Parts: sequence; C-alpha cells; structure tokens
Amino acid sequence: MFGKSKKANSYQLVGRKVPYLFISPWIIGFLVFTLGPLAFSLVMSFFDWPITSDATFIGIDNYKKMFTNDPQFYKSLWITLKFAAIFVPLNLVIALILALLITQPVKGMKFFRTIFYMPAVVSGVAISIIWGWIFNSEYGILNYILSLIGIDGPRWLIDPKWAILTIVIASAWGVGTMMLIFYTDIKGIPAEIYEAAAIDGASPLRQFISITIPSITPTILFNVITSVIAALQQLTLVILLTGGGPLKSTYFYGLYVFNNAFKHHRLGYASANAWFMFIVILILTMIIFKSSSTWVFYENEVKKEGKKKK
Repeated sequence: MFGKSKKANSYQLVGRKVPYLFISPWIIGFLVFTLGPLAFSLVMSFFDWPITSDATFIGIDNYKKMFTNDPQFYKSLWITLKFAAIFVPLNLVIALILALLITQPVKGMKFFRTIFYMPAVVSGVAISIIWGWIFNSEYGILNYILSLIGIDGPRWLIDPKWAILTIVIASAWGVGTMMLIFYTDIKGIPAEIYEAAAIDGASPLRQFISITIPSITPTILFNVITSVIAALQQLTLVILLTGGGPLKSTYFYGLYVFNNAFKHHRLGYASANAWFMFIVILILTMIIFKSSSTWVFYENEVKKEGKKKK
C-alpha cells in the first residue's frame, strides 16, 4: 500500500510539471528576450554607456539631462502625443465601420473580409514603400487623382503641415486586426436582441447606439489600450517615410530614442528615454482602466445586479 501511494504521488508530481514543460519555450523566450533586456536597460539608464568605450556610472544624470537640458525630448514627446490623439480615435472608428460592414449578410462578404484584413499582415517596410509612392508630391497617385478634379495636391511628405497627417493615414492602413476583434464581438451579440428592438420600433441607428456599442465596450477598451501603446511606439513608418522631417515635424519619440542609441551612441541616455515612455504608457493605461468603470459594460455584472433585484 505504501509503495502504491508513493508511486501515485510521484505520478502526480510529474503530472504537475508537464504543463510547465510545454510552456517552457515561452517562459525561456520571455526571460531571455523580454524581461532580461528590460531589466538590463533599467541598469543602463544609470550609466554613461557609449558603444565605443567603457560604461561609467552617473546615477540619475541621464534623467536630469532629459528633463532639464534637452529641448528635443519635449518636442518629440509632444509630436507623439499629438499623433496618438489623432491616430487612436481614427483607427477605432475605421475598424468599427469595417467590422459593421463585414457583418452584413451580403454575398461575397468573405472575400471583402479577407481584403480588409490583408494590409494587417503586410510588413511595415512594404507599407512604407507603397505609401511613399502614393504620397509623393511629384509622381504620386494621390496628387494625380486630385489633379483630375482640379485640385493641386499638397506636398504630403515635404510640407510640415501635412507630414504628420500623412503618417496617421499610413498607420491607419493596418486596422485589420482591430477590425476582426470588433467583428468577432459583434457577431457574438444574440440576434434576438436586435429582433426585439426592431419590433419595438428601434431604427438601425438606435440599435447601434443602444445595443451594439454597450455590448462591445470591453472590446473597445482593449482596442483603445493597444492603439495607445502602438501610437506611442510608432517608429517604422516614420523612419522610412519621413526620417523625422521635414524640419523635425515628424520626429517621433520612438525615433528620438532610436537616434540617441544608434546614431549618437548614447545607450544609457536612450535607455532613460525608453523607461520614461514606459512609465507614460503605464500611467495612461492605468487612467484608461480606471475610467472604464464608468463606460464599460460587462454582462456578468448585469446578471449579478439582476439577481440582486430579484
């Protein structure tokens, strides 16, 4: 009996370790490629760490310099926040409209669903090349189309007034993933609710405002947070489309950190820049989560309230 119980305990112990064995590649990858570099960058932020010479501990001097002696820090932060203020709501609206379109029972909708999603899987480099052709002020297709209706198109990538808008439009090209998330949530809303609303005389607009929007608020919350993070980390399109110009009008914070690290060879200072943005993203995410209690609708909470009333 004692031998059997010991053997059973050993099997249970092995059984508990098996799940960790399956997820061990992810755990190792997370420790080596995410958590490890993250912790190391925090250490680097307290050093003067040039690429070509030895590192020197300087305490919080990198942070002092960033806040008190680097005007470009504030300029890049402001440009990035301005971009996020335009990018996030625009992306949400476009993704939601596309999600509503592909939920319609129209023949061939699977084809359009695929077409709308395809840009999301295209690399950022390819997207940058495509939009570079489209927005070129001399031979770009957009200005050519505008010229056909008598409009002299702006110099999209050269004029500081239009450059940031160009980045916003190019960034909105990849809303396919957000669209599919909205689509999945909308398809999960019971059709009986819409039928009951239609019988009561609710118009499609009223159904959208009173049924669809409240039902997908958790998904809206998720998409808002991911969009904010993506906007504050925008880099690829900026490097390839404008390079931070013209006149540094698109010198985003991500490019500012990148140049400090790999152009000016100040790895410690760039690490301090990156950690400041990490804190900004963390604070904004916490604020969004905190505000979500006033506008996010959760079905299980409604069920609990209904039980209490009964």
